[in-house]
Amino acid sequence: MGHSIVRSIDLAKEFRARGKTVIMGGYMASLMPEETGKHCDAVVIGDAELVWAKLLEDYRLGCLQPRYEERLQELDPPLPRYELLLDKNIGDFLPVQAGRGCPKSCSFCSVHCLYRNRYYQRPVEAVMRDIHYVRELGFRKFLLLDDNILASPAYLLRLCEEIKPLKMSWYSQCSIDIARHPELLKAVAESGCRVLSFGLESISKESLAAMDKSWADPSQYPTMISAIQNAGIDVSTEMVVGADGDTKESIARTADFIRENKIVVPRFYILTPIPGTDFYAQMLEQGRICNYDLYSYNGTEAVHVPRNMSPEELTAAYWQLYEEVFSLNSIFRRTILRREFRKRPWDFFLYLLVNLYYRYHIKKRITPNIF
Repeated sequence: MGHSIVRSIDLAKEFRARGKTVIMGGYMASLMPEETGKHCDAVVIGDAELVWAKLLEDYRLGCLQPRYEERLQELDPPLPRYELLLDKNIGDFLPVQAGRGCPKSCSFCSVHCLYRNRYYQRPVEAVMRDIHYVRELGFRKFLLLDDNILASPAYLLRLCEEIKPLKMSWYSQCSIDIARHPELLKAVAESGCRVLSFGLESISKESLAAMDKSWADPSQYPTMISAIQNAGIDVSTEMVVGADGDTKESIARTADFIRENKIVVPRFYILTPIPGTDFYAQMLEQGRICNYDLYSYNGTEAVHVPRNMSPEELTAAYWQLYEEVFSLNSIFRRTILRREFRKRPWDFFLYLLVNLYYRYHIKKRITPNIF
């Protein structure tokens, strides 16, 4: 995923040098299979479930193909071998997948550019089977993986009804539009959801439209965030800077937005034209890519020419935004200096530690969650 393709290629080179057969897959490998193929023996494009058995048989017979790709019709993988992870330092939760893909069409998004509005949800019974197994292994928390679980409100409601009796805590991501479904939001909170992450992207309506996300209305963000927080769910956000509606002033105002809405864990990235995405094709056509070294694309440095500033100004504004958001004043106001702290002190103390950890990395010019 993302910039980690660089480390993947390092590993691929080393093992091929040892005479090993190397297979690569994942989002970045799937979006640029020709480039990936230079560093491995075969590339799995997209989902692996339908091609993996054939790939292994071809390997056994010595006739491995350079690419394997077959589109899913449904999503129902077997029970993960979670027990293989128990001796790893993985924290106090395990991941459980509900769905893949997304019905939205954001031009910069690798999920859209790989799935093209296709969205697959696993049967509720299969998701619950995995959650029960996670619980049997002694975990009381899980991360519900889904690119946009709100795509089917009825599905999410049924899932929450099944999760609630287990009295487990869970975390996920979805569209901010969940705030428009008060009964569903209540059910999500009562089922044990503690944190939801939202890809808000920008507080600029023009920027959202430029990213093919005009269905989002940033003027409604504060009201929607408040509704989610009042339901007892803490809000994490991911945003990008450098879209066509962004200015140095609007990027600076984003810090105020984060502080005023008490976002417990915010993350930011510079809008980057990832090869294989619609945004990359758009920037290439307009001659606005200023750095063609794909392996330097890490979300922390502008590699395209934004409309309202220079690439250097965008990079500087990005780091200034991070400095403001993760100032000690902002951190304390968003975490422990809140009325909710008395009800769940341990949760907010954890958010404080996460923010301080992010601050430590930001001071070293390392963006949290990139690697």
